[in-house]
Amino acid sequence: MKQTVYLIRHAEPNYDNHNDVERELTAKGLQDCQLVLDYFKDIAIDRIYASPFKRALQTVDKLAKEKALPIQIKENFRERKIDDVWIDDFNAFSRRQWQDFNYKLANGESLQEVQDRNIQQLQEILNQQETAIVISSHGTAISTIINYYDNQFAFNHFQAIKQLMPFIVKLSFDEASIDNITIINPFTKQIEYQKRS
Repeated sequence: MKQTVYLIRHAEPNYDNHNDVERELTAKGLQDCQLVLDYFKDIAIDRIYASPFKRALQTVDKLAKEKALPIQIKENFRERKIDDVWIDDFNAFSRRQWQDFNYKLANGESLQEVQDRNIQQLQEILNQQETAIVISSHGTAISTIINYYDNQFAFNHFQAIKQLMPFIVKLSFDEASIDNITIINPFTKQIEYQKRS
């Protein structure tokens, strides 16, 4: 059985809002959601899932309405928890986490923990045998999913797409085995990264 999972990284958020759960999209971010709508114009979708965080929900709101599908919230697709405080030097912290998947701050999550919960949730969804699935999530969370299926995807690849909001990752499965990974830039329609099995 062939299955396709589309991972959507949310559009541009308002970084002035330090509440990770309630951080909303900017005016530009809301406008850029149209790119997601355009990409899926001629693509049939069985289900739409999302992180519970506001920016992820807002990113697929129009898509869900267009396809007449409910957005099913899955807690495990939330973004990684960094700590209870705002991190100013995010790049240094992020690099260290990518170098050591078990590294985390006192009240945060390691990339290994993020990857484990994301993959567990994705596997549960794949087991439902739907053929076309959309998941709206976050840059780091999505990157750990890519890394699970392609361990060559590392910090430098994450850095290359970090400022791209939104982006779309197409995961193609054949009999539950990964067949192809493609990262698409919806602004340019170009492929930013690709791995074939």
